[in-house]
Amino acid sequence: MILHFGKKEELKNIKEIKEFIEFDVPIYGIKEQLRFPYRELKKLKPDLLHVPHYNVPIFYRGDMIVTIHDLTHLVYSEFLSNKFAKYYAKLMMKIAIKKSKIILTESENTKKDILKYFKVDEDKIKVVYLGVKEDLKQKSKQEVDYLYEKFNIPRNKKLLMFVGNLKPHKNLERLLQAFSKIENNDKYALLLVGKAFENYNNLKDKEKELGIEKNTIHTGIVTEDELVDLYNLVDLFVFPSLYEGFGLPVIEAMACGTKVVSSSSSSLPEVGGDVVSYFNPENVIEMAKVIEEELEKEDTEQDRQKRINWAKKFDWKETSRKIKEIFATYSKQ
Repeated sequence: MILHFGKKEELKNIKEIKEFIEFDVPIYGIKEQLRFPYRELKKLKPDLLHVPHYNVPIFYRGDMIVTIHDLTHLVYSEFLSNKFAKYYAKLMMKIAIKKSKIILTESENTKKDILKYFKVDEDKIKVVYLGVKEDLKQKSKQEVDYLYEKFNIPRNKKLLMFVGNLKPHKNLERLLQAFSKIENNDKYALLLVGKAFENYNNLKDKEKELGIEKNTIHTGIVTEDELVDLYNLVDLFVFPSLYEGFGLPVIEAMACGTKVVSSSSSSLPEVGGDVVSYFNPENVIEMAKVIEEELEKEDTEQDRQKRINWAKKFDWKETSRKIKEIFATYSKQ
């Protein structure tokens, strides 16, 4: 039997989940430790507990596997709100690494970072790449044409798109600066996609300061179907992040055949391979140059198929198979 923990209203609607224990507390604090269902687990005596983040239950005594997605809190600790957040993250990761039989992570780069920051046997860390949903696929322009009207997107401009949030390591401000430095940028429009871009006046002030407010479109939050369609609509997807444990949007865009330019930092060259063009995320001039070159470069169906084929290497079914294999191996030990 597989037992899940989480919010009742979220878990009960997932048909694959048959059994669950309600567990709904804020993360990164003492409450999640004190209110964790230790007694219920002790009665059930599970073979293995998988904790999908580093905030493991510190009083749990059974066998455990932890997933550490990335080390952003340590690599870019200057972006945290206070010093306590860094110490908390490092302490909890240290506890997670010590208590776990196996550490799952999403890239060789994150594995390297774990080895850099902690004393741990390399064989204890298993890299399992993430996958792409099957509905992320190439579509015809006719299928996605409705987006122009829905989000007031100009038809006479080439489109580039950013998907994400306003966390500092996402490096959005440098992207805006780079876009402002592209020669004749009136030929292009930048789409900022996500909940973070619904109503954010400070960001709009920055766009106005840079003179790009007329060429920048805030879509706000979109549905999953609309995101797939937006990937298909745009001419270029740009991912300027300073640090990623994996960088799933890069693969999602390529699964739709869309051209991608990306930061050359952390795991991104590992994930994007040789089908992505890269730039130094701290060099605004270089970022602008790579973006403009790719926007103006001819994009053939052969190029698009190459990207689609690369994205097929990242398959959720294969991800699931590998994780289940690891669970089966280490629950018997």
